[in-house]
Amino acid sequence: MVLVTGCAGFIGFHLCQRLIKEGHQIVGIDNLNKYYDVELKKARLEILKDSTSFIFKKLDITNKKLLDRLFRKNKINRVYHLAAQAGVRYSLVNPSAYIEANIQGFLNILEACKDNEIQHLIYASSSSVYGSNTEIPFSVMHKVDHPVSMYAATKKTNELMAYTYSYLYRLPTTGLRFFTVYGPWGRPDMALFLFVDAIINDQPIKVFNYGKIKRDFTYIDDIIESLVRLLDKPSQEIFPYNVYNIGNGQPVELEKFIEVIEKEIGKKSKKDYRPLQNGDVPITYADCKELFDAIQFSPETTIEYGVKKFLDWYKNYYGIS
Repeated sequence: MVLVTGCAGFIGFHLCQRLIKEGHQIVGIDNLNKYYDVELKKARLEILKDSTSFIFKKLDITNKKLLDRLFRKNKINRVYHLAAQAGVRYSLVNPSAYIEANIQGFLNILEACKDNEIQHLIYASSSSVYGSNTEIPFSVMHKVDHPVSMYAATKKTNELMAYTYSYLYRLPTTGLRFFTVYGPWGRPDMALFLFVDAIINDQPIKVFNYGKIKRDFTYIDDIIESLVRLLDKPSQEIFPYNVYNIGNGQPVELEKFIEVIEKEIGKKSKKDYRPLQNGDVPITYADCKELFDAIQFSPETTIEYGVKKFLDWYKNYYGIS
């Protein structure tokens, strides 16, 4: 049995779909919080619930008692931990939400994994841990001691916590530093969704750092392929701990990204140029050598393909011709 936390989220939903196709039995949990449109989360869940291989439990990972009971009652042997309070910018407004969900919640997951002899814990970290690092491409060999947002600080903390549990209890853990994931069913607070929504509705888009930003956009299918390949590949070392980057390895300028969206929609955007936001960084760029060495795969989907697939979904979901 595989546990997927945050199963109603963007990545969790796609992962559950793939695991169902692969023949796995899945328990999915999610607290369905209101950080973004709950109806979108419910729509994802309705699709997953069509499968007899999927069981959903509404549960908050900060509730240790209920989480422990879930582990005891189900024969869980591997865990994908994707539940978290997401969003760099929101962490500047409500930092306590990140401490509660991302640190206390993660501690509860680690304890449950330790107590139930879980074979492999795969958890979501983030490219944001690189913070003010200026050495590119970002490598897992680089120091990540200078986070520039509370969100980044909690994700770095997760890696340290996992290291400790791997060392003390030989719990196999794999952390994944996701780089700007996008695609169908994506989060409404992410750039692609915001840009498409604004352009279609004839609203201006906010272009930060006056467009001088590069992002390593990573298509959702590439993320899921990596996650699935890693499931049965915990570290075989005596000390079973790993961290990998998952990115496309090809940073795209924000202006170029907007051009691709405009071309696909067939409409020019109205740009509202603004300075770099607090907590943001001018470039993300993944070195995925270690990931490729582990699973013989690294993301490579083009933004042209990814943007088209997102727009196809968006128009279908919102009934736009």
